[in-house]
Amino acid sequence: MKVGRRKALRTLVTTGAVAAGAAAPVGAARAPKVAPPGALGMLYDTTLCIGCKACVTACYQANGLEPSRDPSGLHQAPLGLDSRTKNVIKLYKEGPFQSFVKAQCMHCVDPACAGACMLGSLKKDAVTGVVSYDPQYCVGCRYCMMACPFNVCQFEYEKALPQIVKCELCRHRVGEASLAASSDGFTRYPRGHGQACTEVCPRGAVISGTRTELLAEAKRRIAAAPDRYVPTVYGETEAGGTQVLYLSHVPFEKLGLPALGDRGVPHVAYTIQEGLYQGFIAPVALYGVLGLVMLRNRRKRGAPPEAEKGAGA
Repeated sequence: MKVGRRKALRTLVTTGAVAAGAAAPVGAARAPKVAPPGALGMLYDTTLCIGCKACVTACYQANGLEPSRDPSGLHQAPLGLDSRTKNVIKLYKEGPFQSFVKAQCMHCVDPACAGACMLGSLKKDAVTGVVSYDPQYCVGCRYCMMACPFNVCQFEYEKALPQIVKCELCRHRVGEASLAASSDGFTRYPRGHGQACTEVCPRGAVISGTRTELLAEAKRRIAAAPDRYVPTVYGETEAGGTQVLYLSHVPFEKLGLPALGDRGVPHVAYTIQEGLYQGFIAPVALYGVLGLVMLRNRRKRGAPPEAEKGAGA
């Protein structure tokens, strides 16, 4: 008994979708991630920043980067993160309100960039939580750039062998140094072995430590001066949580920090993907559909496959 093409298409799609759905119900595929117990991070307080950009200069020096300059070439003034700049200070101004804001990789608890990277060039350290980049495995697909909700990952378009550029919390400076309690009570690496930007800030607008310590400090500051801050620590839950935290006296969205839900981007994406593609059932069905569509199109052009082969012999 012959089966019509339309019925075959319908059967393949239905079978693949039902089987995939039964194998992995949407919403149950992937548990939300949590930060490692000793996850490193930074806390930036907009009310303390004076916009001196000492952190930007220190970042260039610590990472061996050539300073990015404005079009006139007169001074170092990157407008945002670029292929030479891993850390930048921006200015928000609206009427009588203004604020500086520091931009760099957020080191998400569940990083979208790492989730999008096909070969694991971007990955999250299981101990420190730092999202690092290994150019050895990078194929230049730039999926990380499309996935990051903070527009952090930058690409070296100007180079013959380009790489992704992003803050890695100065992991290369650590060497043999060990974390220890500092005089201010925060756990960090000795001076010269930690995050360069936090070591040079004259006002302490950005400080380093473990995420747990920094989150507690941020909440302490809000409780001590509720009129000074927006009553929220940005990064506590946004996008599943980040290891770079923010305190601000103006709404976070005004500073360019997006309003995100409390689930990580990869969590949402993987939940859907697992529901659709569990066991490769759906992809097999879709390839079958594609084959039938190609067969139909070839026949529409005139001759069946056998006749086409004979014509080309």
